[in-house]
Amino acid sequence: MAEEKQMKQTSSIEHPTSNIELPSNVGSLGVWGVLSRILDFVLAGIFIYAGAVKAFDPVQFASDIDNYKILPWPVSVALAFYLPWLEIFCALGLVFRFLYRGALSILSASIVIFTLATIAAKVRGLDVTCGCFGHASQHWSFPAHLATNLAILVALLALFFAHAHKRGIRQL
Repeated sequence: MAEEKQMKQTSSIEHPTSNIELPSNVGSLGVWGVLSRILDFVLAGIFIYAGAVKAFDPVQFASDIDNYKILPWPVSVALAFYLPWLEIFCALGLVFRFLYRGALSILSASIVIFTLATIAAKVRGLDVTCGCFGHASQHWSFPAHLATNLAILVALLALFFAHAHKRGIRQL
């Protein structure tokens, strides 16, 4: 009798299971890991595009840098030739995880410096044309520049701290 009672209480219903198989590394990445990789690719795309636009027209970019009236013309020219390639290589560092923290640090510092230079130019009453994305960003308003830069900076810092946190957990 006790066996019969136990059989009635035990359910023979099978619970549905998912037939979807994820790649082995997705399960170990977690949701934030997948989102951070997506963010890596989005930011890399932004910086590769911005660097390529400036690399194809270094004279215009040198003029854009000179409009800020912070640096002498020879320094503006040198920066116009080297900064776009630095952006592109750092963006590739995000994609391929080569010198990842260095790439995040350089890109974050460049965004902070550019944002401060833009604010300084605005305070001094200079009408500067952003050289960030070539002609695409030529007619952006000051708030649009700030919002774009701050969004990119927040994304870079999120990736930096997530990477540091992940490395800290691994070292335990």
